[in-house]
Amino acid sequence: MQRRRILQGAAVTAAAALLPASVRAVAAPTAETDHPRAQWHPASASNYTPSSRPSARPVDQVIIHVAQQTFTQTIGIFQNPAKQVSAHYVVRSGDGFVAQCVREQDIAWHAGNWDNNTRSIGIEHEGWVDQPSYFTHTMYARSAKLTADICDRYGVPKDRAHIIGHHEVPGSDHTDPGVHWDWVRYIRLVNLA
Repeated sequence: MQRRRILQGAAVTAAAALLPASVRAVAAPTAETDHPRAQWHPASASNYTPSSRPSARPVDQVIIHVAQQTFTQTIGIFQNPAKQVSAHYVVRSGDGFVAQCVREQDIAWHAGNWDNNTRSIGIEHEGWVDQPSYFTHTMYARSAKLTADICDRYGVPKDRAHIIGHHEVPGSDHTDPGVHWDWVRYIRLVNLA
């Protein structure tokens, strides 16, 4: 079954590469997703580690990122096998659209720290840390619903000790989600979702 899923993912990725980037980013989902409001936009199989979480490794964190890219560019980076980076989800700024790029059972390469990667779900957000206009109400609301769903399914407490920024990962040299990310608002929305 796992081999078939890998082959299907490779075929979808190859077919998607033939489409212009603007079409790839909004293409219809090709498989079931872990979050019901997400659409499947698979990362290259070269950019994550297959696993069987949570049985193989517990999930006890959600890591929040800001991509420093547009939504479409972020999806393209995750689909490029040479980039060696991915996240489980990407949230678009304007309308809160959620793309799933890596299955939650698998280990996305997003935190820059193997221990954190193995036990977390990574959520990228379209935008730049120094441009708070990208942090729209819709993006916060949809991302918070996604995070709440993840926390509920894995028993992750909905607090700042377990929902962290990329900059809080040990050894990280990143600053995202940055000083403009409204953590009080975000955690409140996660708990209300």
